[in-house]
Amino acid sequence: MSEIKSESITLVGIDSIIPNPKNANRHSIEQIKRLEKLITYQGFRNPLIVSNRTGFLIVGHGRLEAAINLGLEKLPVIYQDFKDEAQEYSYLVSDNEIARWSELDLHSVHLEIESLEISDEHLLGIEFDIKNFEVIKPELNGATPEEKLEKYLDKEFLEIKLEYNREDYDKVIGALETYRALNGAATYPQIIWELLGIEEWKKYT
Repeated sequence: MSEIKSESITLVGIDSIIPNPKNANRHSIEQIKRLEKLITYQGFRNPLIVSNRTGFLIVGHGRLEAAINLGLEKLPVIYQDFKDEAQEYSYLVSDNEIARWSELDLHSVHLEIESLEISDEHLLGIEFDIKNFEVIKPELNGATPEEKLEKYLDKEFLEIKLEYNREDYDKVIGALETYRALNGAATYPQIIWELLGIEEWKKYT
């Protein structure tokens, strides 16, 4: 059974929190400004995590920077034990990276904000204009490839995303490479156009 590491929260002076010199996650000015706006709106809800082993901050570098800019004097901290340097570094990296594996259902968000008084998308941490937010209509599910392409090309941001399980990665890449070798397609996007039945794919690449 996994151990519970987050046992207690301590309110700590912000000047005593030491950023981790091995932190590889880079925070843009825009991200910090958004964090500042979120903290101002929500308050400081998520405790930082500091290692008992080294005394360095493990989780919360961006929030720490935003809190400093906001002039906060104390922050909630959870001090945790790590058995060795490898475990500590793994958590330092994975806490940032694991969030990238999730996907936000923007259609669901759009349905919710229609009934809520949220006028600033930055309070959601999302990059879109709420007033002009559009979603793909369900009726396109039965559209022909040509109809989908026309709708796709009308969008300001053009993107095709392939989704598959990590365990299927080798199989997917192998199939794409085999198709490319047999049919002469130079890139994966060209393969997708051909599989969609768009013969004049060259004009769109």
